[in-house]
Amino acid sequence: MWTLADLLATYGPFEPSGEEHLTFTGATIDSRRSIPGGLFVALPGEHHDGHDFIAEALERGCRGALGRRDRLPPERRAELPVRVYEWDGERWRRSGRETAPAALVLVPDALDALQRLAARWRRLFSPVVVGVTGSVGKSTTKELIAAVLSRGRHTLKSERSYNNEIGLPLALLGLRPEHEAVVLEMGTYGPGEIAHLAEIALPHIGVVTNVSHSHLERMGTLETIARAKSELPAALPPDGLAVLNGDEPLIRGMAGVTRAPVLFYGLGRDCHYRAEALESRGLEGISFVLQAGDERRRLRCALPGRHSVYTALAAVAVGRYLGLSWEEIEAGLLDTSAQIRLLAVPAVGGATLLDDTYNASPTSCRAALDLLAELPGRKVAVLGDMLELGSYEEEGHRQVGRWAAEVVEELFLLGERARWIGEAAREQGMPAGRVHLARERQEVIEMLRERLRPGDVVLVKGSRAMEMEHIVAALRQEED
Repeated sequence: MWTLADLLATYGPFEPSGEEHLTFTGATIDSRRSIPGGLFVALPGEHHDGHDFIAEALERGCRGALGRRDRLPPERRAELPVRVYEWDGERWRRSGRETAPAALVLVPDALDALQRLAARWRRLFSPVVVGVTGSVGKSTTKELIAAVLSRGRHTLKSERSYNNEIGLPLALLGLRPEHEAVVLEMGTYGPGEIAHLAEIALPHIGVVTNVSHSHLERMGTLETIARAKSELPAALPPDGLAVLNGDEPLIRGMAGVTRAPVLFYGLGRDCHYRAEALESRGLEGISFVLQAGDERRRLRCALPGRHSVYTALAAVAVGRYLGLSWEEIEAGLLDTSAQIRLLAVPAVGGATLLDDTYNASPTSCRAALDLLAELPGRKVAVLGDMLELGSYEEEGHRQVGRWAAEVVEELFLLGERARWIGEAAREQGMPAGRVHLARERQEVIEMLRERLRPGDVVLVKGSRAMEMEHIVAALRQEED
């Protein structure tokens, strides 16, 4: 556990008065998920200001709050049962209730203070930190690497998609002396962001999964996206390791920006960790023959879909580099908890839903459709708009439509952009009567309720903003 003194020390010296021994068990930015004994970090958001929820967080068990000075004038501070520590630019000033059970720390920028605290806390320990980035599959790759490493080392991983300037520091504040490895997801919306995350986390190993059209709207070109992702291998120390997808030219080129040794993984013959004889077992996962130097062995992975072989190879490469046995690696690859994206759930009418609603891009849609094609039963797809594709927006949707026409027997579409999917599917030869375009989720739900029958397999996928999970929730059949 870290202390109030640790937080105060990130800005400057202070005169101890006794309260600075106050300890915190973690940090949160959501008052509804307050951690008993934790620190609530009040951040202004698009729709809500965290400073309005400090009192609620304290009532729910938080031991302190961190906020901006300008958001909490003296009259608002007086309403809170706290001892106040305010940084005036040169030193800490104390005020508020002398015997308060909680602390309120006020600084010019609460996010900056959170990041400073996480960086300071990280440097007190010496775990091997693994950073994972890429356009698609970061979270699943992070989960599988953590599943493998946890078989042989006490491992901390970032929860959910804690992959940005807020989430990564929150994850690092969970670091404890017993942790031997940390696996962190690192996302980016533009140049400089991953470099900043690396300054906080000090990764020793960097894994880059792929570069695709996700966030093309923000960054303009694939080359710009690749440069942003390359900040991870560029940040690695000379005694670290860059684990790069050797089948993608834009990622292979990142070997030129890192000081660390490089391992390529993929299907290409010049990859250090290469997969051969790949077999899909449907929803039960995949198997493949691994060729790594003189090692050759067949491995199984619980992640479904042929595309999951890349995730498995990255996890194997990291595990072997850190000295895990083959038995430990094989056990990690079969850990079903690593599958956090595409989940099979029972649906009304005796159908099965493939819940892949977290997000969508042309690349991830192709992977999901490829898996759907391998499964028995009548194949149905429910696809929503894919966002942030920029100049690739129309072509990306049309490409998915052409792929879908080769796989699915009935296609349901939601959103203005999804009409391009339907147009391309019909142009590819799919009967118009099997392509259904809706403007509202409820329309899709009602059409599916009427049409689903036993044995159907239904893929549900779209960008996060489309909230496709509501379709899954409405059609899900609760098990007895």
